Amino acid sequence: MNLHEYQAKKLFAEYGIPVPPGKPTHTVKEALRNASDLGGTSWVVKAQVHAGGRGKAGGVKLAHGLEELETVVRNMLGTRLITKQSAPSGQPVNCVLIQGLADIAAEFYLGMVVDRSSRRIAIIASSAGGMDIEEVAATKPDKIFNTIIDPVLGVQNFQTRRIGAALGLDNKQQKQLNHIIKALYRLFLDKDLGLIEINPLIVSKAGELEALDAKISVDDNALFRQANLEEWRDPSQEDEKESIAKRFDLNYVTLNGNIACMVNGAGLAMATMDIIKLHGGEPANFLDVGGGATTEKVAEAFKLIVSDPNVKAILVNIFGGIVRCDLIAEGVIKAVQEVGVNVPVVVRLEGTNVKQGKNILASSGLTIIPADDLADAANKAVAAAGKR
Repeated sequence: MNLHEYQAKKLFAEYGIPVPPGKPTHTVKEALRNASDLGGTSWVVKAQVHAGGRGKAGGVKLAHGLEELETVVRNMLGTRLITKQSAPSGQPVNCVLIQGLADIAAEFYLGMVVDRSSRRIAIIASSAGGMDIEEVAATKPDKIFNTIIDPVLGVQNFQTRRIGAALGLDNKQQKQLNHIIKALYRLFLDKDLGLIEINPLIVSKAGELEALDAKISVDDNALFRQANLEEWRDPSQEDEKESIAKRFDLNYVTLNGNIACMVNGAGLAMATMDIIKLHGGEPANFLDVGGGATTEKVAEAFKLIVSDPNVKAILVNIFGGIVRCDLIAEGVIKAVQEVGVNVPVVVRLEGTNVKQGKNILASSGLTIIPADDLADAANKAVAAAGKR
């Protein structure tokens, strides 16, 4: 689960990480009031969306004077911001962050992420702050500094000194960096995070370090013990179908193809998408109904699938292990009848009571296309989608 910048900065402030004063704003009237409270004559207006690359897409604007501020906020609120990381239709801008201008002497990148290879948290730093870190890694890998945190020892002073030296910080700034990195590590552990990014971490002209931007991603699997953070979830920034899927404990990801997949098991779902592409088709989604699929979950899965206007065929690929194939067949029939599916449905069943399941489908009276194996199912789904 991603947080908005103003939410991430609130957590930073709680952990003693210096951030510039700023206020989230939802209306033009509120913007003028917040700007007056912040003081000064110029401000930065930042669209609060769950997508990077806001500056290049027009989501970060300078405003000089209250009249210009009003115009900028009015033109930004209620729009959809399209960035290279957003959905194709963009992300809705329902909130902006207003903060004062910063006196920037230098910009850096600082982040923490779970390193899967070492199974530990890694600190990533770069002197090329303010740029896309992916671009820096691709074009200037020598500017990326990476260090792994030992989970027993935690962040060590020599590690922060090495990072500070790599960034060219003086002794005073290295002490500030030591404090910031250790605070970020505590925050990372306390809140079950998967990612922290500060881009840029700046050195002000007064020589002070400050987190000018903030990005935080919380591990969805740990939200049961982070109830306060889950309250900050912004469903408007998420794919509507993916949000619905979460409510029914379905793993769903929207893709760009026209053959919908409904599978039990993440590995089997990946294999199903691969074989669809192998036979010349394009999957419309990743959908894992889980090993304990029920009739109700199957019905909700079908509702999600048919809500996508791009879907021209549906491939159901179920391995009956924990749940018997005859029960899955009954669930598929009930779902097709309830939802009113009007595209071809190809079903491949394997596992416990597979013969009974196939017989139930064959005698249902519905236009369900049976498949003997996965390759046969993929061929039939691609053919059915092509005819439509």
